[in-house]
Amino acid sequence: MAAQDAAQNALQAHQTHNHRACIEDALATARELCAARGVQLTPIREKVLQIVWRSHKPVGAYEVLDELSRSHKSARPPTVYRALDFLMGEGLIHKIESLNAYLGCVEAGAPHSGQFLICRHCGATEEIVDRKLETALEAAAKRTQFAAERKVVEISGLCARCAR
Repeated sequence: MAAQDAAQNALQAHQTHNHRACIEDALATARELCAARGVQLTPIREKVLQIVWRSHKPVGAYEVLDELSRSHKSARPPTVYRALDFLMGEGLIHKIESLNAYLGCVEAGAPHSGQFLICRHCGATEEIVDRKLETALEAAAKRTQFAAERKVVEISGLCARCAR
């Protein structure tokens, strides 16, 4: 029963979600972080960030390029990849390895590893930040003397809406 209630709550939250506020918050956070770090959030980088945040689904580099080229006619793949690399380097977006796509970071600027729930049906992807899971993975790596370079967990399944 609890799992069913949680799924229903997630569905209701998704249906009433104000995505424009997500985008505005992400842009404001990016501006603040970049200013504090003394790095430039150029208009193209900002537009790429906005494109990545336009939905809660990972977006591929060429999708970003298609969208970006509507407002920046001279945009080419290297432009997009440089912007994506910058945004990842500043902790503003994540790369979803299994999809070779990008997703806005819900805890921009806070050091954390990527943990994602990816719906295999609709593509909705949710970042979760579970410090206990991070700690457990770090401990397991340490026990086996494994030098982790990237710590990403991607879980594929069905979101609450698609599971109904």
